Amino acid sequence: MTLINPPLLTHGGTHEARAFRMMIRDLARGSQGVTEGDDLKVRQLATPGAGVRVVDGSAVIRGAAWGQGSYTQYNVGDSIVQIAPTSSGPRSDLVCLRVEDPEYEGTRSPETDQIGYFHVVSNVPSGSTTPPAGMTAIPLARLDIPANTAVITDAMVKDVRRIANPRRERRLYTSFPGSSSTLTYSDNKWHNWPAAARWSIAVPPWAASAKLVTTFAGLRMSSADVYAKMQNVFGTVHGQDTAIDDDQGYNIRRSTVVLADSIGIPASLRGTTQTLYVQTYMAKSETGDLSVDSATSLIADIEFTEGVV
Repeated sequence: MTLINPPLLTHGGTHEARAFRMMIRDLARGSQGVTEGDDLKVRQLATPGAGVRVVDGSAVIRGAAWGQGSYTQYNVGDSIVQIAPTSSGPRSDLVCLRVEDPEYEGTRSPETDQIGYFHVVSNVPSGSTTPPAGMTAIPLARLDIPANTAVITDAMVKDVRRIANPRRERRLYTSFPGSSSTLTYSDNKWHNWPAAARWSIAVPPWAASAKLVTTFAGLRMSSADVYAKMQNVFGTVHGQDTAIDDDQGYNIRRSTVVLADSIGIPASLRGTTQTLYVQTYMAKSETGDLSVDSATSLIADIEFTEGVV
């Protein structure tokens, strides 16, 4: 096959359908999957029965053959997909959005048949997440159905959707303490300290997860050895503990401490403004002090990522 001509949208040219499909592929950067996190989710029927429903949404489906390009498909309202009952043994079925283009496979006619449709690949191996090789389709859900079962419930539905091109949004916040603040307690308790490590952050409505990195450059230690812990807190979500274990005695010294977390964003936080702050725990075992001052820089780096929900 040689270079396809004329280039797409050349005035007066005649363009093959695959030229438009290749444009979709290029715009989707070769990726396939649903468009947004809640698109084409598979759920039990309103009254559980021998089928499932696929909710609103759209997707990009990459052709199985090179040069086939990619297809777009969207669903409005719930689509009902029938599921056969199991017999004496359990079974796993894969619910897919399939495109059967007669130019490449099958004998369906675009004039009379559904070229894009919801398709069930029955009796797939346990743990399957991809359609059979050579099939132009994206997976939506795997149904792990017990033996002698005709009614499908949400507990049997394993979501295997992927977003074709997840949205990301990264923000950087800084803070510089205007005056010295010292945490002297040695009480085995958590304290919302330092006050300068506190930022209001708008959470995108599509965010499913976030990576948080909070850096203390020039954190001051004095008086004695220090043993402490710090953690990020974002809204209602607490990050992991990062230890500060310093055995340099009475000299004044400075260090850089980095707190890093990957967190899931609960539905209750999406589309809201939440506070990111730092908690510090001072152990009784050591009596040194922690301080921030005008020589301390605080940096919060947060990246939100879209995911299926």
